[in-house]
Amino acid sequence: MTATSLEYPDAPVGALLAGAARRFGPRPAVHYYGRELTYAQLQERAAAFAHSLIGAGIGRGDVVAIHLPNCPQYPIAYYGILLAGATFSPANPLLPPADLAAQLADCGAVAAVTWVPAAPALAAVRDRTAVRLVLVTDRAQALDPGRRVELDAVPGAQDFEEFHACAPTTPPDVPIDVRNDLAHLAYTGGTTGRSKGVQLPHRNVVVNSLQYACGGSGSVPARDDAGGVVLDQVSPPEEHPVRLGTGVAINLTPWFHAMGTIGGLNVPVLTGGTIVLHDRFDPGAYLADAERFAVTGMGGAPPLFGALVRHPDFATRDLSHVRGISSGAAPLPVELIQALQRRFGDDVVITEGYGLTEVTMGATIGPAARSAVRKVGTVGLPVPDTEVRIVDPAGADLAPLPTGEPGEVCIRGPQVMTGYRNRPEENAAVLVDGWLRTGDIGVLDEDGYLSIVDRKKDMLLYKGYNVYPRELEELLFAQPGVTGAAVVGRPDTMAGELPVAFVVAPGLAEGDAPALMEAVNAQVLPYKRLRELHLVDEIPVSAAGKVLKRTLRDRLTSTR
Repeated sequence: MTATSLEYPDAPVGALLAGAARRFGPRPAVHYYGRELTYAQLQERAAAFAHSLIGAGIGRGDVVAIHLPNCPQYPIAYYGILLAGATFSPANPLLPPADLAAQLADCGAVAAVTWVPAAPALAAVRDRTAVRLVLVTDRAQALDPGRRVELDAVPGAQDFEEFHACAPTTPPDVPIDVRNDLAHLAYTGGTTGRSKGVQLPHRNVVVNSLQYACGGSGSVPARDDAGGVVLDQVSPPEEHPVRLGTGVAINLTPWFHAMGTIGGLNVPVLTGGTIVLHDRFDPGAYLADAERFAVTGMGGAPPLFGALVRHPDFATRDLSHVRGISSGAAPLPVELIQALQRRFGDDVVITEGYGLTEVTMGATIGPAARSAVRKVGTVGLPVPDTEVRIVDPAGADLAPLPTGEPGEVCIRGPQVMTGYRNRPEENAAVLVDGWLRTGDIGVLDEDGYLSIVDRKKDMLLYKGYNVYPRELEELLFAQPGVTGAAVVGRPDTMAGELPVAFVVAPGLAEGDAPALMEAVNAQVLPYKRLRELHLVDEIPVSAAGKVLKRTLRDRLTSTR
């Protein structure tokens, strides 16, 4: 089904900030624990950063990694990289050194912006990468850009703020081919747990940002006289009460994730919103700031809303300015939707969306207009100029299945990636006749609303983060005495799914299970850690030798 259509300006990503700076110049773009960065200031610092990169010999075709948590330095570096004509590659600052080295080497990054606590990991693997420029910053500098940073962690590194302090503050004149020059080279885990580089040109990023910004605000794209991209809000206030330049939202979604970069950064910039940054999730602090800043929108993954609903301040804080709630990364449980609706009433629109890094960020969203039809349990309708088709997962062709029949979700639209970096065989498998085969299982109803049934075969979602069982299984197999292993998810209202392992290890006793689990957990990021480990006599398999994970999931359900 094809949604409505928009006219997209042929502009680079930097034009989003340029338009916002001219229209919303004095308005705070980012608030970070007392420090505010206006749109005009963000544009100036991003331009200065771009000039400094160019002065360092980094520009069009070069890749710069941002190895930071959410902080004011992040959008300065992000837009600066793109204004310089270079390519942005996000790197989770919690990545273990081996994973960080693999990603930086694969993307060919020549520069990296890192965070003092994460800098040792970068220093340890730098000799395995092409990185020649390292810029370092920290939380103290996030609060006060005049503070200097300790540089001992990375030999030869430079202070982030000093690097661009004296550079020109008008954007450089850099030619950019918006349909071919990469804006993002973003990494996403594969079914084996190995990351793949998703190639996204400037046009993809601009298009997907506009698809969501326009749909959420009732606007259409426009272009100002100086070449920036702006919106024209054509929907009346009774349909979209949050007007351009008035929105406020607390952001906890990491900007190194697709949902963060597009939905948590570029969309607010397009709509002139103020982003209140929190560097960790504290439900009480979140609700206090929601009242203090009169937030108009609340967005995140389901665990965030689960924690808010259960907090005692949820019922007492003044949240009367909230007009919209958006959820992504995992299905929002119906009981949570009902609890939110009881608290906010019918004046607040609750929407869910669906996407993946391979479509820049997203492909569907529930309608935001007050009078629109919303269907609980669905992830909405395709965004403009986007087609969603359900096909036979095992079929070679892409013939659509009948309405209501589950099958593989395929997506076609201008936000679909140009391909994975240096992976021709995988590109041939997932990009077919302009369609992206997602591997996700979904259902389309008679009105074109999409529901997701399963996510990428055996992938788990823990608090919105992808957890790939194969990675954990391989680590288990590497442990002494383990002859069989399978990891599945135990459903959890707060977290989504908890990774649970079933392990065959004939020489081990039940008392050895905690040590075995800890040995694996010490090698992965916190959100990937096993929560349970069961020693069993055998792993159930089919006649073809395939592990029957549904049987294991059923076993978990029966033992609750």
